[in-house]
Amino acid sequence: MVHFVGAGSGAFDLITVRGARLLGECDVVIYAGSLVNPELLSYTKEGCEKYDSAKMTLEEVIGVIRRAEEAGKTTVRLHTGDASIYGAVREQFDRLDALGIDFDVCPGVSSFCGAAASLKTEFTLPDVSQTVIITREAGRTPVPERESVRALAAHQATMVFFLSTALAEKLQEDLLAGGYAPDTPAAVVYKATWPEERVLRCTVATLHDTVSKHGLTKTSLIIVGNCMGDSYRRSLLYHPGFTTEFREAKK
Repeated sequence: MVHFVGAGSGAFDLITVRGARLLGECDVVIYAGSLVNPELLSYTKEGCEKYDSAKMTLEEVIGVIRRAEEAGKTTVRLHTGDASIYGAVREQFDRLDALGIDFDVCPGVSSFCGAAASLKTEFTLPDVSQTVIITREAGRTPVPERESVRALAAHQATMVFFLSTALAEKLQEDLLAGGYAPDTPAAVVYKATWPEERVLRCTVATLHDTVSKHGLTKTSLIIVGNCMGDSYRRSLLYHPGFTTEFREAKK
């Protein structure tokens, strides 16, 4: 059996209870060594085989899993954050299906949730934004033209950018061309929830300078939107004049 486990947003104790249990029970763990907090390996039992997938191809990963299955061992494939976002898991699922190897998925806490916690920010504010767009700037990995930053920026929603720190200059240019005002709040969160986390607040117009000044090239999220501004409308959910299923409005 193979368990795909989301490692959480960074801090070793932000993995789910189920994820930690599966790590403690597995015989083999294949982890994304370039991104996963190495402290998470402390959950594994003595004798657990450990493989760093940063140094492996897809074929090599599947080869390790296949040998483990033949030996009757349980494998945890440990991915960063939640594996459903930029986790390259679909190709692994398809290979395992073709081999008749059973697997399941244990969801994790995405780093974009960790970044919101670090910023003490709510991404969805009434009258500001009710939509969060998770995307990336086009680089070596292309992005469909219909999902270009310039096209998505037209929505003026909250935007969270993965894998885009090294492309901050182009990202800033595309955000401005797409319609964001230069003074739109932005933030860069380096290694959200890790001990070495850094939170840098800026604007769209100063995004590239901020990234460059601090020498950031990877393991950072960029957040853009007026959800980090000062103006918003109070939620109706807890408003005394709003009736809900559980409470009558006060007159």
